[in-house]
Amino acid sequence: MGLASPAPSMNGHPGANYGGSQAGLANGRSGTYFGMEPLDLLQNRHILPAKPVTPPKPQLTSELWRNMNCSPDIFRCTLTKIPETEAILKKSRLPLGVLIHPFKDLSHLPVIQCSTIVRCRQCRTYINPFVQFVDQRRWRCNVCYRVNELPEEFMYDPVSKSYGDPSRRPECKAATIEFIAPSEYMLRPPQPAVYIFLLDVSHGALETGYLKTVCDVLLEELDKLPGDGRTQLAFLTYDRSVHFYSMPDGASQPTQLSVSDIDDMFLPSPSDLLVNREECHVLIEQLLAELPNMFKDSYHTDSALGAALQAAYKLAAPTGGRITVFQTGLPNVGPGALPPREVLGDKKSESSLMGPATDFYKKLSLDCSGQQIAVDLFTLNSQYLDLATLSGISKFSGGQTQHFSGYHASLNTPQAARFESALRRYLSRKIGFEAVMRIRCTRGLTPHAFHGNFFVRSTDLLSLPNINPDAGFAMQVAIEDDLRDSREVCFQAALLYTSSKGERRIRVHTICLPTTTNVSEVINGADQEAIVGMLAKFGADRALSGSIPDAKEGMVVANLDAFETYKTYSSMGHPTGLLMAQSLRLLPLYTLACMRSVAFRSGQKADDRSDCIARFKSLPLTQLLQFIYPDLYRVDELTDEGALEDGEDEEEILIPQPPRLQLSFERISATGLYLLDACDIIMVYISRGLHQFALERIFGVQRIQNVDETLTELPELETPESERLRHFVNWLNSNKAYPAPIRVIREDGKLRHYFVERMIEDRQDNSFSYFEFLQHLKQQIK
Repeated sequence: MGLASPAPSMNGHPGANYGGSQAGLANGRSGTYFGMEPLDLLQNRHILPAKPVTPPKPQLTSELWRNMNCSPDIFRCTLTKIPETEAILKKSRLPLGVLIHPFKDLSHLPVIQCSTIVRCRQCRTYINPFVQFVDQRRWRCNVCYRVNELPEEFMYDPVSKSYGDPSRRPECKAATIEFIAPSEYMLRPPQPAVYIFLLDVSHGALETGYLKTVCDVLLEELDKLPGDGRTQLAFLTYDRSVHFYSMPDGASQPTQLSVSDIDDMFLPSPSDLLVNREECHVLIEQLLAELPNMFKDSYHTDSALGAALQAAYKLAAPTGGRITVFQTGLPNVGPGALPPREVLGDKKSESSLMGPATDFYKKLSLDCSGQQIAVDLFTLNSQYLDLATLSGISKFSGGQTQHFSGYHASLNTPQAARFESALRRYLSRKIGFEAVMRIRCTRGLTPHAFHGNFFVRSTDLLSLPNINPDAGFAMQVAIEDDLRDSREVCFQAALLYTSSKGERRIRVHTICLPTTTNVSEVINGADQEAIVGMLAKFGADRALSGSIPDAKEGMVVANLDAFETYKTYSSMGHPTGLLMAQSLRLLPLYTLACMRSVAFRSGQKADDRSDCIARFKSLPLTQLLQFIYPDLYRVDELTDEGALEDGEDEEEILIPQPPRLQLSFERISATGLYLLDACDIIMVYISRGLHQFALERIFGVQRIQNVDETLTELPELETPESERLRHFVNWLNSNKAYPAPIRVIREDGKLRHYFVERMIEDRQDNSFSYFEFLQHLKQQIK
């Protein structure tokens, strides 16, 4: 692998701290004891905790502040103790960055409406629980340290309806809060909710059966689309031409208008293409009912996606809004036409296929961003469609790409069920229009190298034409000035957006972390899951800008850095083992899982690889971790012992809590039934020797060969075993953005490889097993 010397920084920036020099370590040896027993990973291979890892809690000087800090589900840092200087950070050789899930669905969100929103006059930070009150009239900003005056009305506590202590205000008690913004936060009147749907109706698209699913789901969810009485919709279909649907008020049916001059796209009607949902409800329903049959005799194989996007852009530009694209094949005519560049088995092409073939989609995406339009892309393909190029339309407009490889409505039921579930979530979830997000940090810290789908408008301002609750972001942080005068540092993310009801709102998240001069404390306070999240993003960037071997080498070097730093700063000599701090014990395991993912495994389809890299860049951390390292449980022996009580329904339900297992066939019994939760799909694996009793009680059959592998839900049998398993699956799904369908896999079936490739701790093809990976790391350490 050529790992004798540490690789350069992941992105050429000194703040990335990958491959820091050995000289810095040798000169800074402190021999500090780490305070926690170290782990010899070679002697402790089964280190995955039975329950999910609890993120480390920042140990702030004030107990009150500890309990007020932002939830780690929303905002967390790779280090819970921040080095006071860049030199200390370099010695720790750990990445410093923050990961944020800013628009996460929240059940309890304090919302404030007031005429004056209190902010620092110098750096514009919003008042938050970590400011200091000099007296009842003044407060010191926790980001730039300026002392600010408090407005008179801030003395009034809306909860107790009395004047007095300003620290009792909701803004000073909640680290996540939302303001209803006054008029000065609006550049124009709030836009209406505008939705434009682009549907591929080429012959190949119709063969998949996707169009009927989309139209049926849209019909059912039409009234759940977020918005008010101003909500507007338009529908465009395209093959070798682009088809528009005029729905004038009072018409008896929609009228199709086709434009075949796709190289000079224009709107065939000045009005009635983008129509009000309430006024044209009947016509919209009529169109959705007729669309699946409208093209059934068409044999056009061409796809003019670029022209359709140009048309949708012209429709949405005056207001802004959301364009939703359903694409099933390679766009091959008109603007943005793409060559079929995937060459199977050509190793040289693996990296070249990860970059875009044209900048058409990126340029159009930037135009969309300028007009407050986001483009979301659903790809449902069995053949190559060049996702690496097409995803640019979403990446720079703040949109989202969702990929359904091998989609077919009847021949691939698990993928069809996953698509339908994702589409229902997509249509009904919250949306924020014309959004911007700014990240502020305590003086001395500077954010750089942002990750996610957005356009960077200035050094710390992200343009997000749409924000959705399933989007995650991350940014690396550099220490530019010493933090010696700061006992704590803060990060604040402020998201300004227009709600679907036309309100301008600001959602603010603040996190506070202590500083330290001690490298050992930095390492002990490391958040291993957040570090893995950042490493996955670094690896994705390296794969796109360099090569897949470079990306994998960077991940290995990150692990070597962690081991060598621990060895340098721990006074415990242990020449024969592979010692690691407790705080980073899962780092090699998760790193191996990243390296074994579709993103970095050789011989993968280019579109699947591009999808995996896009997910690494934009998934919220919790989903990303489960995508990288799925949760495995044995489920044929579920009991009520230690079960959770779910009392939301009238009758109390017990949810079994089986222990999580490591991903290895060492943990798979020849007589067991297993559930693998891989984020957006749940695999149920049936071992060949599963007892007939379990088969009957859970699947209603007597022989393993009779279990239907096309099932996407578990059979509803009136047996305790069936009920326990279904309650457990429903509970897993209740913690997701949308329910994951079931994929049933028999040990003797054709789908077994789906399960086998997830057993990432076992040796496969030419890749290391987990134990071999640990031995490889030990050999590389100097």
